[in-house]
Amino acid sequence: MYPAVREDHLRYLEKLGLIRISARERGERYYGFADLAVIKQAASEIEQGTPFRQVLRSLEAARQGQLVFDFEFRGGRTDAEPARVVALERPRDVSRQIAAPSLDAPDLAAAADPQTRLAAKYFLEGASLDGDERQRDAAATAYRKALIVDSELVPALVNLANIHYARDELIEAQALYERAIRIEPECFEAYFNLGNIHHDLGRYEDALECYQEAVTLNTSFAEAHFYLAVTLEKLGRSPDAKPHWKAYQQLAPDGEWVELAREFSE
Repeated sequence: MYPAVREDHLRYLEKLGLIRISARERGERYYGFADLAVIKQAASEIEQGTPFRQVLRSLEAARQGQLVFDFEFRGGRTDAEPARVVALERPRDVSRQIAAPSLDAPDLAAAADPQTRLAAKYFLEGASLDGDERQRDAAATAYRKALIVDSELVPALVNLANIHYARDELIEAQALYERAIRIEPECFEAYFNLGNIHHDLGRYEDALECYQEAVTLNTSFAEAHFYLAVTLEKLGRSPDAKPHWKAYQQLAPDGEWVELAREFSE
């Protein structure tokens, strides 16, 4: 009925809370009539050539009287991973984890120090279980064992923090991310994940600092550019956000949000 409204537009409207799924069946999403009215209004404005960013502003203003982006990152609320997982040894897959640049699992496993080898063994055990929700407790136990042996094993700290984050245990996750940063100030994964926590709690200035640090440490990390752009938009700094919308497009040409990034960067 409304071909001007793309699939990613719908998911973006869902993330902002402007429309809500009333039911799911056989992979299809169903909306109520009130939500259909919102979709119809969005389609009408898009067909008239209104940029999607302005469509969002008008819809949000109609609902609350002001533009308030409300992205959600945590597990169960979006289709995206809530935080990147640091791995010593697993294939690099940006949609699931980012490999730790400063650590090498084979080197750790072959280390002469028995304590280092044992910590690596426990870490890799946890990493092999990580990602499977049914094995989450076992993965956390393995990471804790690694940290008992080596309290400064940053990947174990970050991965354990990610498990707390997925459980919405934000205080525990934040403490672990901050500890990882104190030990390894160049751990961009910890900065990025800590930025997600600040963002979830509405601490946008703190989130901004973390995302900026993550981008500085790893300029090729597309999602850090994306969430940095999102945060800048929330703070009313659209001109500053544009370079990061563009960076996301360049780094993730097939990314989930590439079409929206293109619209926001215009």
